[in-house]
Amino acid sequence: MSGKSGFWAIVKRESSRMYSRPLYGLSMVFAPLFCFIFFTTLMKEGLPESLPAGVVDEDNTAVSRSIIRNLDSYQQTEIVRQYSNFAEAREAMQRNEIYGFFYIPKGTQDKASSQEQPKISIYTNATYLIPSSLLYRDMKTMAVMASAAVGREVLTARGANMDQAMGFLQPIKMDLHALGNPWLNYNVYLSNTMLPAVLVLMVLMVTCFSVHCELKDGTAKEWMEMAGDNVLKAVSAKLFPQTVVFSFMALVYIVILYGYLGFPANNGLWPMLLAAQLLILASQGFAVFIASAIPSLRWSLSLCTLWGVLSIPISGFSFPVMGMPEALQALSYLFPLRYYFLIYVDQALNGIPMVYSAWFYTALVAFLILPLVDISLLRKAAHEYTYLP
Repeated sequence: MSGKSGFWAIVKRESSRMYSRPLYGLSMVFAPLFCFIFFTTLMKEGLPESLPAGVVDEDNTAVSRSIIRNLDSYQQTEIVRQYSNFAEAREAMQRNEIYGFFYIPKGTQDKASSQEQPKISIYTNATYLIPSSLLYRDMKTMAVMASAAVGREVLTARGANMDQAMGFLQPIKMDLHALGNPWLNYNVYLSNTMLPAVLVLMVLMVTCFSVHCELKDGTAKEWMEMAGDNVLKAVSAKLFPQTVVFSFMALVYIVILYGYLGFPANNGLWPMLLAAQLLILASQGFAVFIASAIPSLRWSLSLCTLWGVLSIPISGFSFPVMGMPEALQALSYLFPLRYYFLIYVDQALNGIPMVYSAWFYTALVAFLILPLVDISLLRKAAHEYTYLP
């Protein structure tokens, strides 16, 4: 075979095309790298701190002032202002000056002392999910602690000692442990899925674009001739340079997450490196499958982009798949990122033997061989398809 034909000739040809088009460098290197830096620094402290909150203290007693001081001492909550009434605090929250406020009505201490069950209200702006959730947690904890403190004072005033009072107020003591992410670090939760998700999106788009550019530019027949009309050789050689670049980018985010940032990797780096490599190959396989089935750059690229974006919520990292409708549960098996996430949970967080994740690794391999179903359509399109702008 001549020097201008064969696997490595196509590799050289594709490398030259990638170098001559800045779009490849932007999509394969700079965009993922920007996202890696953005997401890992977005919550570098682990959790948002000093979230602005307000207080409406109509009781103005020693108990209410103690509640406010204790609430302000929480790491995630910062009392930026005390408001004179409910309407003023509500308007401040509507202006996005605060994420929520703690409302203590008049007579709270007197009612608590006489066991009349006063009501303390919590208002948060749920438009901002994370800030409102953290503020709600702190405010609810403070309300429970205030109730317990008042109850303790009432019981001790009636002759009970401290142990008896606490036994009555909290008959069962909870011992809570957060597994996998004991620091409740949002960076661990977010970055371990968002970084590979961004890479999956780029792989799907670049793979689909590069394959269809052969049809669009009218070079598909030449491409097939260089491979001896072997479509598998043509596709694998074309994607080889991209695989090398994307594999390097996967290595970069693995080193950032588990090396530099020290995120949990209980089974070491190798299971995650293998999962990342298979994720790239699986995404390329899925993109080739779509590109072969739909010989239109516009429609196949749109579908690959949609699939990449949908893989983020349907992977299960933000909302459990078991809580989704049955149709979406079945659909989740068609997303490579879903299997990567399950491998991450098993290997990086739980540290169980790799044999228990074998099914998930196998599923990623299945995506790699998925193009065998319809890749003959790509060869046919290379010889017969006429691009319509």
